[in-house]
Amino acid sequence: MDNSRKDITPISADFTFWGGIYRDVWLISTPEQHFRMDNMGSDGIFVNTPEVNEKYAKVRLRGEVTNDAHDNATLMVRNMLFDPTGKPLQTREQKLRLKAGETRGFDDTFGKIAEPMLWSPENPQLYTIRTVLINPETNEVLDEKNHNVGLRWFSFDGNKGFSLNGKPYKLRGVNRHQDQAPVGVALDDEAHRRDIHLMKDLGCNFIRVSHFPQDDALLEMCDKLGLLAWEEIPIINIVPDTPGYADNCERNLREMIRQHYNHPSVIAWGYMNEILLTAPQVNSPEWPACKERTVALAQRLEKALKEEDPSRASVMAFNMTNLYNEIGLDLEDVAGWNLYQGWYVDKLEDFDAWCEDQHRRYPDHPIIISEWGAGSDRRLHSTHAKAFDFSIEYHQTYVKHYLPFIEEKEWISGCAYWNFIDFNVAGRQESMPRVNNKGLFYNDRTPKDVAYYFKSMWRKDIPVLHIASRDWNVRTGEADAVQMVKIYTNLPEVELLVNGKSAGRQAVDNCHAVFNVVLPEGNSILTAKGIYEGKAVEDVMSIRFQQLPDLAKGEELAINVGSNCYFTSAVSQLTWLPDQPYKPGSWGYIGGKARGTTSEITNTIDGPIYQTWREGEIAYQIAAPKGDYEVELLMADVTRPAAQLANLLGKNKEEMVSGETRFNISICGKQVESDFSPADGGRYRTAFKRRYIIRASEGSITIKLDAVKGKPFLSGIKVRKL
Repeated sequence: MDNSRKDITPISADFTFWGGIYRDVWLISTPEQHFRMDNMGSDGIFVNTPEVNEKYAKVRLRGEVTNDAHDNATLMVRNMLFDPTGKPLQTREQKLRLKAGETRGFDDTFGKIAEPMLWSPENPQLYTIRTVLINPETNEVLDEKNHNVGLRWFSFDGNKGFSLNGKPYKLRGVNRHQDQAPVGVALDDEAHRRDIHLMKDLGCNFIRVSHFPQDDALLEMCDKLGLLAWEEIPIINIVPDTPGYADNCERNLREMIRQHYNHPSVIAWGYMNEILLTAPQVNSPEWPACKERTVALAQRLEKALKEEDPSRASVMAFNMTNLYNEIGLDLEDVAGWNLYQGWYVDKLEDFDAWCEDQHRRYPDHPIIISEWGAGSDRRLHSTHAKAFDFSIEYHQTYVKHYLPFIEEKEWISGCAYWNFIDFNVAGRQESMPRVNNKGLFYNDRTPKDVAYYFKSMWRKDIPVLHIASRDWNVRTGEADAVQMVKIYTNLPEVELLVNGKSAGRQAVDNCHAVFNVVLPEGNSILTAKGIYEGKAVEDVMSIRFQQLPDLAKGEELAINVGSNCYFTSAVSQLTWLPDQPYKPGSWGYIGGKARGTTSEITNTIDGPIYQTWREGEIAYQIAAPKGDYEVELLMADVTRPAAQLANLLGKNKEEMVSGETRFNISICGKQVESDFSPADGGRYRTAFKRRYIIRASEGSITIKLDAVKGKPFLSGIKVRKL
């Protein structure tokens, strides 16, 4: 393996490049006469459906036969068509005469299939073609191939969206990266099949196979279970000025199409993803050449794609700039838009405005929302969630804005949410380094609560009722404080019970209802109830509520300084409380400004604690009975933020390199650090803890940071009585 080569795509991307042979390797033996085996990894036979409608369908089959013998040969190709029940429908035969060493093609079309059983995600009927190579003199079977055939037709329209078998059809799906710890991408076939089952259970009818062709087992299950598919080659971020690159891209595209041509689930072939993401600025001297080779490659690949398969749509995925249309990359059949308003940039409502503007300007160009998503970390929760805090709650807020808009607009063909799972990205930092955590499922395929919002939206054939607190089943707060309990459901009304006592009924809006309840300390049983087609439906879970720590009892108070989030350590299970201004009789900050970073903090697995902080002239006051205490201060010097992936779209642009910071620290009026910096010794972006034993004699603990140079900063405070 040589990942340094720049003539083989991808050059860069927001996923980990895994090397080596990690898929099945087959050793195939053949007789001297056989179907062609060296056609770009395909099996040498190609099936398509030139005509399909409700009244009849036609199926065409073409391929090649090779004679490796030293003598001429006369052979018979027999094609047998079976309906989805296995009933024989038609048999056709064709004789071929081949010279020694010759490869010759054959082409055959079955007679009309009357009243065909149509393939769709809801009813994936599969016909079968058995193609047999026979020695007509001995009737010996020399070679045999079997192919599933789905009879369907589809179209994309700029104003009417997608249609399947003559009817409007919204594409509802996910992007899928394939890795799973601890095996990376070396998944067994049954793991690929499992993922398709999970998508179908969610209500998906569509998958974007991102960003590269995946195991054959995947599309095989898409055919059998019913998922429409967009498959693509990994031309990502930029087209480099490298000899041989374009040739390899075209070969990749032709290989993909030929290898997966016979899958009825495939409706679109893709060949570029966010290809201008790392391109030079438009006003730079490098831009004209980059634009020219990018457009030239797109034109070349579009031509090759249509030569290989004019029956499928061509697609590209653009990111958030109209430059793609302006320079001539709008040559594909369908424009995929990767949109992240309200996450990386802008506000949630700007997503609506972007889509409306594109449709107004290019009404005849079909579009699909090919990526959209927000990250979430099950350790982070907030009652005041905001973009890029990685809380479970903001993830939920984000999707409940996007999905109804996509569903309501006829001219949006559909969407592929980013991503099916939390997946591995070697270059990612943020709250979970090496992970893009936008998944609807965790990497181990456990569904996040938010997955049930999609299921409630997309499944109308079964009842869906889910108390969306599995990801936050341990709460901390003041006694008698109201706790929000969200329920995802496709039922019209839902009732919530807490320990058997009703908390009321609510009409369901946008597939969710929110109850505000008071939980007693300790464990409680939540029960959601509703009616589906006259039958009772319920969901039950356990939730635990713990009151704020009491220092007098020796309980630990942990403050997530500068953050709006609760953070629960996956190791200690200690919950760090969101920051707050000082309240008499309680605790909080006096002064300073909240800041944050996307940079990875090393030397800890509790990175989010250190990724937020307060800076400036800071003081904290904590009500505490008289006595001796252990005070632990947490911080990380991020005055030299790390380089980040271009995929953050400038989210980290406010993280500027600043000068050296040094400060004094006083606790309860006693200076415990002088002219101090946690970066002494070059420890930038590194978790730093220091503990102090102090005596509180005034009924409170006061922590004060005074600047010597630059702006003091503090990320966390932990206090316990000795």
